[in-house]
Amino acid sequence: MKLPYAVELIRTLEGRYLVHLTFEVVRVQEPDFAKGCLAIDTNPDGVALCNVSASGQPEPWAEGFSVPYPGNLGKYEGEFQVIPYPNGFLYIRIPDLAHASSFRRNYLIGVLAKVVVDIAFFSGKPIVLENLNFGKDRLDTNKKFNRMASNFPFAKMVGAMYRRAVKEGVPFKLVSPRHTSTIGYWKYMKRYAVPVHCAAALVTGRRAMGFRERVTEELRQLVSQIKQNLTRKVNPDRPGEGKGMTRGVRACLRRLEERLSVHNGLAQSEQEAYNSVWPDLKLLALSVR
Repeated sequence: MKLPYAVELIRTLEGRYLVHLTFEVVRVQEPDFAKGCLAIDTNPDGVALCNVSASGQPEPWAEGFSVPYPGNLGKYEGEFQVIPYPNGFLYIRIPDLAHASSFRRNYLIGVLAKVVVDIAFFSGKPIVLENLNFGKDRLDTNKKFNRMASNFPFAKMVGAMYRRAVKEGVPFKLVSPRHTSTIGYWKYMKRYAVPVHCAAALVTGRRAMGFRERVTEELRQLVSQIKQNLTRKVNPDRPGEGKGMTRGVRACLRRLEERLSVHNGLAQSEQEAYNSVWPDLKLLALSVR
């Protein structure tokens, strides 16, 4: 679908030229989650995707599915990488994305947006992405990755996918990214044997479809086991301190004892709030990794 636009060319007093483009973006139709959604987690080196079913669980890709390889990328082997995982997860990695010049990065973001929207179009599902006005949840102790993430223009990637979805008529929904990586780490990463970014994509899709993230008995037992393990490592000569069991972690575990017991009875908005169980579970995860 081609959109009409107007161009204004302005010459400044310094002899430079400015180009103003004006166009009207067609509103994306309201998503229908009857078949599920294609959930995405954005990262400095690519995107994690999850094929979410109508029941809020990951499902295998449809028969005949393949990721469309962009023909204009082929400068070197590995420039465009597709890393599949079982149960409808995959990661599309473009190594140059994190380090390229601004012009090159914008081009690669556009290529990636086209691939993602083509996948959604083939699947017949709406796209779900993080609304980065709310910030971005990260759960990664890799300093190099965190450095890249802090400097990466995530909003450009989301904007490019939005514009491409509008152009192709693919429904689109933005949701808050609050705690998505933390929830993915604790609930889905080990269950489906996928990286935390793929697990976060699943959480993003479930949130868009209105599913709540309950605290399972398995998660309660895991937290209890971690507490026991950390308690054994405490230095008896320095009360309250030891390997892993810092004063901060001890306070975190005390808060979790109370919050875990009431979490499942809360409304969805309260379960996702800043004072929910997830910030303390994030702190706990980072302390034991």
